Amino acid sequence: MRVGFLNINWTDVLDVFLVAVLLYQIYTLVRGSIASRVFLGYLFVYVFYLVVRGLGLGLLTAILQYFMGVGAVALIVIFQQEIRRFLLIIGKSTIYTNNGLLKRILGSSVVDVKSKNLKEIVEASKSIAANFTGALIVINKKDDLGKFIETGEMLDAKLSKPLLVSLFNQYSELHDGAVVIIDGRLKAARCVLPVADGVDVPSSLGFRHRAAMGMSEATDAVVIVISEQTGKISLAVEGELYSNIHPSELLGRLEEYLSSEVNHLVK
Repeated sequence: MRVGFLNINWTDVLDVFLVAVLLYQIYTLVRGSIASRVFLGYLFVYVFYLVVRGLGLGLLTAILQYFMGVGAVALIVIFQQEIRRFLLIIGKSTIYTNNGLLKRILGSSVVDVKSKNLKEIVEASKSIAANFTGALIVINKKDDLGKFIETGEMLDAKLSKPLLVSLFNQYSELHDGAVVIIDGRLKAARCVLPVADGVDVPSSLGFRHRAAMGMSEATDAVVIVISEQTGKISLAVEGELYSNIHPSELLGRLEEYLSSEVNHLVK
């Protein structure tokens, strides 16, 4: 097909469509963060580079070409969390994650291990909320949380309600920070979590809630956050905060998320 002085065939249309979808997905991943501004700035420079090259401006083209090469390496560093999330989305569409037989054979035991102690976590959350002591409880799904565990005090203890409640007692030395639970074991306490700082994060949120959102952005873990001021329970999943979760709903929501391949909760 010819449009003006351009010859267009179906492969060109497909090429433009796929690039548009890719750019939209990338923007969706970085939207609401500082990285989104970097992405838009880099995209603008790249378009300017294409225009300059098309006009045949050799010196400016060479300068911008060198900048684009160095910038590509810088983008990998800047967007490392977004790249991880993008690859995680792709990985969820693989044969393993969509094959019911493989999930039953290889994945069911893992889910059972993660789910069997959820009642202890829920009961502990109720007590902590009633005492207005505040808490951050991280429960893993698939991602490796080793680097976050290393920031705290190693425990590797059997999970129980009394242990969780005592850790978040206001007189406990391990009260600050988060506890990280891996496959039903309490691995560490007083862990430092990444703090969400995107433009979409409400300024009214306290440090605990920002840390919960930041952790859920960086990993696929679910984070229980209990307010010290109000005693309300919230859940952070995939960068979204579900506020004021009633204790009677907490167990169902945790089981729903940890046993599914979909990284979101139904409001």
